[in-house]
Amino acid sequence: MNPHRPIVLSFSGHDPSGGAGIQADIETLASHQCHSASVITALTEQDSHNVKRLIPQASENIISQAQTLLDDMEVDAFKIGLIGQHETALAIYAILKQYPHIPVILDPVLAAGGGADLTNDRLVATIVDLLLPCTTVLTPNSNEARILANLDDLEECGLSLLEAGCEYVLVTGTHETTPSVQNQLFHDERCWETYTWERLPESYHGSGCTLATSIAALIAHGLSPVQAVLEAQEYTWNSLNAAYRAGKGQHNPNRFFWMEDDA
Repeated sequence: MNPHRPIVLSFSGHDPSGGAGIQADIETLASHQCHSASVITALTEQDSHNVKRLIPQASENIISQAQTLLDDMEVDAFKIGLIGQHETALAIYAILKQYPHIPVILDPVLAAGGGADLTNDRLVATIVDLLLPCTTVLTPNSNEARILANLDDLEECGLSLLEAGCEYVLVTGTHETTPSVQNQLFHDERCWETYTWERLPESYHGSGCTLATSIAALIAHGLSPVQAVLEAQEYTWNSLNAAYRAGKGQHNPNRFFWMEDDA
């Protein structure tokens, strides 16, 4: 038996602590029975507390690796995570514009979970001008939405990001101070739906990667973006609820929670 596994190509950073980035993408895609193809955008020096150093990869290598994969494989979705520098954004754009039929799920990683800044004004402008018009589903947290839209009100941010070219925008509310987490999905020039989730007690490393990659996997399986967004939130919440601590800092999502014996 040779079951079809949808292929998702991830452009993400390498996290040596194993909690986020490409490692998170691979675990999430495996959990969704997808095949994970990957291009490393940047190496990092980081632990479960924070990112200490970012080491971007050469743009020409990013393009050549992606093109080699795309010449060989029928990719069902692109997932974009950590970009890190303007030149990397240009390299990813060079690939996306050649494959406009492939859905793009963009997690705009602008800061590490521990707070380290992973962007600059030039990169933000490139993301907004070039990548957002290529994006099927954008998944910023509230802080990232404010940076990308240069606005404060989250509903205005969501609408502005739609105007920038995204088809769907899911603004997540884990960084807000509300008792529960409010995630807002924007589509068709309005707030399409608001989702409410129980706020969990810990700080998590790789939650945004998990959510965006889950959406990419579900879209690759043929789900509509709206259904994928709903099911990916449920998957991510369950992985956070079952999280574990590998180091002395943030907790890691347990992306294989469904495999564990309840007994």
